[in-house]
Amino acid sequence: MCCASPCRAGRVNAMDYDLHRDIAQIWRIIDRDPEANAVIVTGDGSYFSAGGDFETDSRLANDYDFMIEMVKDAREIVENMMVCNKPIISAINGPAAGAGLAVALMADISIMARSAKLVDGHTRLGVGAGDHAALIWPLLTSMAKAKYYLMTCDPLYGPEAERIGLVTECVEDERVMSRALEVATRLANGAPTAIRWTKQTMNGWLRQAWPIFEASLAYEMLGFFGPDLREGMSSHVEKRPPRFKTSLTSLNVPEQRRS
Repeated sequence: MCCASPCRAGRVNAMDYDLHRDIAQIWRIIDRDPEANAVIVTGDGSYFSAGGDFETDSRLANDYDFMIEMVKDAREIVENMMVCNKPIISAINGPAAGAGLAVALMADISIMARSAKLVDGHTRLGVGAGDHAALIWPLLTSMAKAKYYLMTCDPLYGPEAERIGLVTECVEDERVMSRALEVATRLANGAPTAIRWTKQTMNGWLRQAWPIFEASLAYEMLGFFGPDLREGMSSHVEKRPPRFKTSLTSLNVPEQRRS
């Protein structure tokens, strides 16, 4: 068994360039590790991961080559978790957002603490929902629930996340890791090829939707070069509601004629 943990606890496990790249590539290493039959991923400290840090996000908007590298890593986080032939269990011990949320929910089995919070805050920041959500949220929940939470950025706590099917199981906070270990041990002691082939077959549903993921990733990155991102980031730093100016009125879209 293997256990991975984002290790920027002092920065609430926010993903800078190095951690973002490492979390993308670690799954290939685990895939080839003959000693590992299951893996648990969790957060160091009280956070699972706060997602991308603001220094990295600010650089994305001003450095095209850097953005291209980050897009590659964002794609490989999702792709490599799918391709990794070992079952992945996420122990969601605290808040998860951004790329950290992608890791939490791309896991094959997700165990979430009752008080933990999931937030896909892309539209609040001023960019389209990328990372993983357009790919997997409608499959885990429903189109209606996925659209609501991805467009409003409302938070989801453990009980509600379990109720709508976004996570596998919600447990009391102190039981998150012990429950993840129970599941991981059971899978690690199971028939390895049968479990791995089942994972790969089930992930065929995600492969069918891969063009949706690619489009969401492209639209997310496009948003980093627009005015909404600047306002979204400024409002977050200043701890105030954003005042986005882009609208159909400001774009001078003519009113639809009645037939």
